[in-house]
Amino acid sequence: MCSGRVDMAFVLRAFSDGADGVIVCSCRPGECHYVPQGNYNAFSMMPLAKKLLEYIGMDPERLRLEWLSASEGSRFAGVVTDFTHKLNELGPLGKGEGIDQNELKPKLQDVVRLIPYIKMVKREKLALHLDNVEEYNELYTSEEIESLFSEVVSYYIDPEKCQACGICRKKCPVEAIVGGKNQIHVIDQEKCIKCGTCFESCPPRFGAVKKISGEPVPPPIPEEERTLIRKSKEK
Repeated sequence: MCSGRVDMAFVLRAFSDGADGVIVCSCRPGECHYVPQGNYNAFSMMPLAKKLLEYIGMDPERLRLEWLSASEGSRFAGVVTDFTHKLNELGPLGKGEGIDQNELKPKLQDVVRLIPYIKMVKREKLALHLDNVEEYNELYTSEEIESLFSEVVSYYIDPEKCQACGICRKKCPVEAIVGGKNQIHVIDQEKCIKCGTCFESCPPRFGAVKKISGEPVPPPIPEEERTLIRKSKEK
């Protein structure tokens, strides 16, 4: 019911599934029915989403935010008609940008997988409720988005330090950590959303989870070498 509930991942998944355009309809500033004002969450999300589209080579005009109330049926019809005409001018998704669909879809899926990380890194800007709505368009620069991806953080479990305590595995919100009792844990980088929960939950006395920025993650230890051999205490 609230535009503030429209996550960036929803928008990007729609494009990944072949939508030529996405339109988000929101209450006008000062008219939100929810507290805190959910429409401001949508306002702060949209410019970042547009910059992400630009980053992967898409025309940001394929994404539009419109202020509409539930009683404005005629205006809604007009807005949709206008948006449809605009999409016809832009052409089919990818073709209008000169990008092959087989190239574009993996790019969209890669960004979708990073949305939790992006929201965490940009949480302060995403939480802003600015008086002048136009100021939202100035929140993010192209250089800022470039650095966001070039400096993306990854997490790696050092097999020499992992004690197979299971804390990080149990707390991982997407079950991206593989391991078991007396088995060195490994992070599945394809599933990892880079939220840092494993890094924060690993006991300091172990310090097994490493935070890596701007560098490739070391390959995982082979499965046959993951059994943890504990040293017996001397009597």
